[in-house]
Amino acid sequence: MTLDFRSSARSQELRSKWRRPHEGLARESLILLAFDLVAVALSTVVATRFRDAVGIFQQPYVAEYLTPVGTVIAVVWLGVLASFGAYKPKRTGAGTGEYVSVLNASLVTAGAVGILAYLLQWDLSRGFFVLLFLIGIPLLLVGRFAIRRFLHRARRAGRLMTPTLVAGSLDHIEDVLRVLQRERWLGYEVVGALPSDSYEDETASGVPIVGSPDDAVLALRETGASAVIFAEGSFPRATAFNRMARALEDQRARMIVVPALTDISAERVNVRPVAGLPLVDIERPRAERAGRWFKRAFDIVGSSLLILATSPIMAAVALAIKIGDRGPVMFRQVRVGIKGRPFHCLKFRSMCLDAEAKLKDLMAQNEGAGVLFKMKHDPRITPVGRIIRKLSLDELPQLFNVLKGDMSLVGPRPALPSEVERYEKHVRRRLDVRPGMTGLWQVSGRSNLSWDDTVRLDLYYVDNWSMLQDLAILFRTFGAVVESRGAS
Repeated sequence: MTLDFRSSARSQELRSKWRRPHEGLARESLILLAFDLVAVALSTVVATRFRDAVGIFQQPYVAEYLTPVGTVIAVVWLGVLASFGAYKPKRTGAGTGEYVSVLNASLVTAGAVGILAYLLQWDLSRGFFVLLFLIGIPLLLVGRFAIRRFLHRARRAGRLMTPTLVAGSLDHIEDVLRVLQRERWLGYEVVGALPSDSYEDETASGVPIVGSPDDAVLALRETGASAVIFAEGSFPRATAFNRMARALEDQRARMIVVPALTDISAERVNVRPVAGLPLVDIERPRAERAGRWFKRAFDIVGSSLLILATSPIMAAVALAIKIGDRGPVMFRQVRVGIKGRPFHCLKFRSMCLDAEAKLKDLMAQNEGAGVLFKMKHDPRITPVGRIIRKLSLDELPQLFNVLKGDMSLVGPRPALPSEVERYEKHVRRRLDVRPGMTGLWQVSGRSNLSWDDTVRLDLYYVDNWSMLQDLAILFRTFGAVVESRGAS
């Protein structure tokens, strides 16, 4: 296939739009550096002033001495952050790698400063040392979280995007395109496709085809892209892929590979280079771990504390429902729990008293996919119900289900028996762990997700469970509830 990019009006448009594709990535790195600089400087000043103000140390006023010392430590701290990859674009915006890099770099800095102070007999104030890192580390992590939120909002609005090419077989390209178009917050703007098995003008989703995988270098130059995603089918042999990596060495372009391994977390993957072959060891699925005592203990403690904290809110909601139509406050519905065992799921009643009877008449207006019933403007929902649903207050009584052991704070969506009866065999894997009050399905879109996406996220959670992931989901749930994303 002979390419003539210069004669293509589409190519001219892309080159004009992305004529400086690396400026966006550099700008993101500078933003991160600026925020870290402010956080470290603020921590130094606060630690110095607070240390002097406490009045429990032998030398009460050492600000003049500590300020230059703090400056040196701040410079070293930022240098260690950079060496740990805290400013690399591939680390920012998604996953926990960014936070881990910042935390590890900060702990190494603290350890190095402490060891050097001891070995060199450096008269460093212990109060200042403790306060500096006690304040600085959380401040750096909070700053990274704030920047990530800003980046996600900007990317969803089409700003700060990375122009990207996608290569591979046409089917695999379409799979990647669907994910990138759905998850705009990742920041990849696909400007061209490089299929190995098609010579049409564009893909089924409307992305222009600008060549084959072998044309990646030329396509990068002509489209202004700064990243290439290689999916399955990009090359017939592994040696061809390595040759392409060498060809891209001088292009300042990110080379991203989508392997055949899908829905497997990084924690389960271990790459071992053996005789030039990158052997990938895959840890067995973790559904069994999700049922162990540690997660259950976390659920008991967490649900108990949340019940105490939200009891005034639950009392107010119960009163509003009772005043609304004089009906029962609670709605008990049979759901399917771990290993297929049924239980009564508790919720504040948000629908009219004869909601179940009216369901058959509304099935023709079902807007949901798969086995789920969804209706954007469900007439069965009461005025009070609309408010508590929007704020997710109707689900607070499920804390008692968690305390009892029928549910978990985090897990797959609790399913109805009628839904489980229609499950395909692989979907029943969702029942290997306790259902959750929240989960990946909630923080990734809630009712806006298709049935296939809901199943995929639930199965991913079951197979790749970790306590860190549970904590991250709980943290993201707060944001999803506050913004009422996907609430219905």
